Amino acid sequence: MSKKIFIVFWLILLCNTLYSQHAISGKIALQGQAIASNVHIHIGQKIIRSDVSGGYLAANLPAGRTPISVSYVGYQSIDTIVDLKTNLTINFRLKVNTTNLNEVVVQAKAKGESSSNPAHIVNLQSIEKYSNQTLGDALTEVAGVSTLKTGNAVVKPIINGLYGSRVAVLNNNVKLEDQQWGSEHAPNFDINSANKITVIKGASALQYGGDAIGGLVLIEPLSVKKDTLFGRTILNYDTNGRGGSISSSIHKGNSKAWSWNALATLKYIGDKTAPDYILSNTANRGASFSGDIKYDAIKYNISASYSYYKSVIGILSASHTGNVNDLYQSINNKIPAIINDFSYDINNPKQDVTHHIAKVNFNYYFNESAFLAVQYAYQYNKRLEYDVRRAEYNDTAALDLDLKTSTINVDFQKKAHDWNLKSGVTGSFQNNYADPATAIRPLIPNYDKIDLGAYGIASYSLPNNFTIDGGLRYDFSKIDATKYYQKSRWEERGYDTTFPEFITEDFGTQWLTKPSFTFHNLSASAGIQKKTANNWHFFANASFASRNPNPSEFFSDGLHHSTGVIELGDLNLDKEQSTKISLTIRKKINQFSIEINPYINYIKNYIYLKPVGFETTIRGAFPVWEYQQTDARLMGVDLQTQWDINKSWQHSFAMAYVKGDDRTENQPLIDMPPFNLYNKISFSKKEWHDLTLELKSEIVTKQNRYADNNFSTNIINNNELQAVVVDISTPPPAYHLLHFYSQMKFDTFKNVNTTVAFSVQNIMNVSYRDYLNRQRFFADEMGRSFQVQLKFNY
Repeated sequence: MSKKIFIVFWLILLCNTLYSQHAISGKIALQGQAIASNVHIHIGQKIIRSDVSGGYLAANLPAGRTPISVSYVGYQSIDTIVDLKTNLTINFRLKVNTTNLNEVVVQAKAKGESSSNPAHIVNLQSIEKYSNQTLGDALTEVAGVSTLKTGNAVVKPIINGLYGSRVAVLNNNVKLEDQQWGSEHAPNFDINSANKITVIKGASALQYGGDAIGGLVLIEPLSVKKDTLFGRTILNYDTNGRGGSISSSIHKGNSKAWSWNALATLKYIGDKTAPDYILSNTANRGASFSGDIKYDAIKYNISASYSYYKSVIGILSASHTGNVNDLYQSINNKIPAIINDFSYDINNPKQDVTHHIAKVNFNYYFNESAFLAVQYAYQYNKRLEYDVRRAEYNDTAALDLDLKTSTINVDFQKKAHDWNLKSGVTGSFQNNYADPATAIRPLIPNYDKIDLGAYGIASYSLPNNFTIDGGLRYDFSKIDATKYYQKSRWEERGYDTTFPEFITEDFGTQWLTKPSFTFHNLSASAGIQKKTANNWHFFANASFASRNPNPSEFFSDGLHHSTGVIELGDLNLDKEQSTKISLTIRKKINQFSIEINPYINYIKNYIYLKPVGFETTIRGAFPVWEYQQTDARLMGVDLQTQWDINKSWQHSFAMAYVKGDDRTENQPLIDMPPFNLYNKISFSKKEWHDLTLELKSEIVTKQNRYADNNFSTNIINNNELQAVVVDISTPPPAYHLLHFYSQMKFDTFKNVNTTVAFSVQNIMNVSYRDYLNRQRFFADEMGRSFQVQLKFNY
């Protein structure tokens, strides 16, 4: 039967072969200049650059709707779609980029032309593959980026071994402030709203803040400069979860006057399935909307945007233990304690998160080489976490937090001869309110936080493709909290002697305290870039940055209901200080390119969450994880290659290794990504309806370097107490996964281009557990998944 299906499949491909081949050519000009050489141009699947006269030519293009993207450092990108029926001549004139300063920086880093720390881009084609998944999943396309998970729906990025507050996520130039502190708080963002995602490793991009010592994830929406109107709809269905999503957008572009964009997404997915059982209560729902409107004049532009994100995520029922016996049995039996029939219902425990972002931008350019950008953004995050509680409280959230953040940025850029100068100031005010209606002491207290910052960056281009750059940033931060502490906990942690001034009132068994902390931080970055005539490209960067303890690390004191563990913060924590040195080497040899990135990062006062035992409450016995500090060293290497074997076949490879050491205790750091390898072989045929076939191999080895945090306890066995060791430290075995992806394009209706994609995740239905999944103690990862995707461009 499989042979017949295979033959029919290839007969369909042969019968539908497209024979029409066309070309698009033209010239590129820059505002104030006659020609523009070396401009980056995407036409369909082709990537070309303009020649010394500004000309370009893309031949052998199939008929149909063809996307075109033109970009150059310091200038506004042009994105458009043409209906290709014959040879076309299209000339483009790029305007100086005045949309906002940060977009210019992203483009420069992405091309590696004015930065000593190159960026890595996840393009739209790759983003669309993950339309039904998460931002963290999409970022694994980049070597050195892995994921920290709580189950399958809560996924956040790890860059070179660092995560949480150390990795800043900026959505449309707004730094997400969504209680992203812990491993169980995923970025509140719909991946379908991204047109390009840029990853910058390390703290070298000072204009975005000095505390992102792990790196940055910059998300850019589509911005169309050409007078056009088009839209896109993506439908997804996933057999693992028996659900999917629909995302639809419409875009009106214009080089002058008014332009606008709008996008909406809905997601409905049931319980996920491991190879041998249902992962009960892992269904999730999602809804999002984003829109913007912009007016472009000759000397200025002004824009406003709004985004809404709503997510309800079920937390694996078996992950909430009621006593130490449950945890011990789950770890040793390798089977979840609760396995129910498949369901779309989301019961407690669960997360219910809503996030709003509203912002306005005003940009004014004085001339072709100097401009000013002003941005105000307001964010409101509502986070509800529900626990399994007594009937009268079952519909009442166990954690109810409102986080409001207002931020203003003023940035200025000036180009003068071989100098590129950037400077700016930022101010932010944040308020967190913990609703007492939960009838539970809040994990995170009420607090007010003020942040002020200023930076200056300069780069200088020398002869022979040699560039140097450097920058300095100052940040002031103040946080004032109001929190009740049990007197026993206050004394147990020694706060009665270190922070007596924080106590304001006595409530019997509790103290009402008002902790207050102030920080002054300096961050700096310096580096060089050199490109040789024989296609060697060298980048070297050194950066120093500081990160203050976040509210979770400072104030956590109780049961975190989304993970079923007790988390304890520490008021004694000091700021982290990171010194990182990285080197990037790129080389292109004909159709083969390679990039290698070794680095070393020394972090003083590295903050980490450590399991320290169990604590019994009226709710039951729960694992206790405590925030602690140490001096750490992270060193590693990322490697990526791309080989265009011929016109149809391509091979890509990625490898990442990081070695994390606790230098104080002379032992490995907890939660370090294991060594991993990715291989992908691709086949493409333009003439066969843009056929693409991909087979991807993912190998993750066992993490053999880990801290031993096992603890001894007594469990009840045959009505008798038995002394056991609870193994919460030993990482799971290595695993090897195979994934398949395919797609074809068709002109289904008038002016509608349709892409049909079919993929299989975990082809061999491998049972495995991920060391970086907080729920690995309770269940396997997802099993085989068949996914169908329909994309309509119109």
